[in-house]
Amino acid sequence: MNPGNDLDGAEGRPSAPIMRGGHLIQEARLRAGLSQKALALRMGTSQSLVARWEQGTVSPRYETVVRAVRACGLDLSVGIYNYDFEADILIRDRLALSVEERARTMVDHVNRVTQLLATES
Repeated sequence: MNPGNDLDGAEGRPSAPIMRGGHLIQEARLRAGLSQKALALRMGTSQSLVARWEQGTVSPRYETVVRAVRACGLDLSVGIYNYDFEADILIRDRLALSVEERARTMVDHVNRVTQLLATES
């Protein structure tokens, strides 16, 4: 599977972006306001290894990702659920519009919601 290709899903449907372990570690570290060195100290490892995880040059094991996230004071939850391909298609279609078309669509939606709210009150 090519994570850069948006049509790698089943039956030619768009696939979800793949979240790598290093990205999860970096996200947790940034949310916690930690430097790579501070996270490394909490985990008993080196700053250079944390950097390699985050850059994707080394893939951390799942257990390591969980340990890193917890060292940031957060927790990681993983679940399996039915994927909603319709959202990907909608996003892809909206991004194909020009900025002006997207703005016009947004204004149209706001006007419709405003009208709906006015009829309810």
